[in-house]
Amino acid sequence: MKPKKRSSLRIKLGKLYYTSRRYITWYLGSKKYALNRQDSLLPYTVFNHKTPLLRKLKDVDMQLQHNKIINLKIAISKLNGVIINPGETFSYWRLIGKPAAKKGYKNGMVLFYGGFKAGVGGGLCQLSNLIYWMTLHTPLTVTERHRHSYDVFPDSNRTQPFGSGATCSYNYMDLQILNETTQPYQLHLYMDKENLSGEWRCVSDPLVRYNIYEEKHWINHEIWGGYTRHNIICRKTFDINDLLIADECVAENHAIMMYQPFLSEGNK
Repeated sequence: MKPKKRSSLRIKLGKLYYTSRRYITWYLGSKKYALNRQDSLLPYTVFNHKTPLLRKLKDVDMQLQHNKIINLKIAISKLNGVIINPGETFSYWRLIGKPAAKKGYKNGMVLFYGGFKAGVGGGLCQLSNLIYWMTLHTPLTVTERHRHSYDVFPDSNRTQPFGSGATCSYNYMDLQILNETTQPYQLHLYMDKENLSGEWRCVSDPLVRYNIYEEKHWINHEIWGGYTRHNIICRKTFDINDLLIADECVAENHAIMMYQPFLSEGNK
């Protein structure tokens, strides 16, 4: 792995190509997408999780994070309550649509080729990260997920394995989830003053539980001078008697580190 420098024209043409291809697959492809939402909640919680809304990051204007909260509220209004029936696919961006200032979106933090910048709709990766992490704890199948190519910030109070999220960029970096079960699932999302929270719900009590863990984690000093970070994320499945019935790898992560590894606590 090595950082790639691309011209602004190359980036623009690449985005045009991939976004156009996405529109074609959305509207002319064979997938049946989940589009229906309902206010009433399905009776059983399969898994829930929450993440803090504000986090102090080096050299990042906190206003961008306050704007992120506004962006998250708008996106949640498009996703909350969506029902994924058997055979249907959840598409993060098809449901949310393109973030735009005229829709009320503000400038938030957007990761960009190893750094960050302000961009309309910035911060929505926190929502895709949450949904991906929750989905790993359900029988639903992740059919499209994109890892972060750069590790921009050092770990700070991390509670989940490195690389356990899903980056997103309208619309070519999507998060898609297929319901291959025989029951409908519902996504419930909400916020309070401190946290972004969510849960997957179902019509029956779950019969299995999942444990997500990091199988391997290593850092390489590359010949071009920088460092890269890698890991493998796996999942154990247990039945209602707490017996192990499956153990599988669900994701590999490979990222270029944008900070010196092995920093002391005071330098983070």
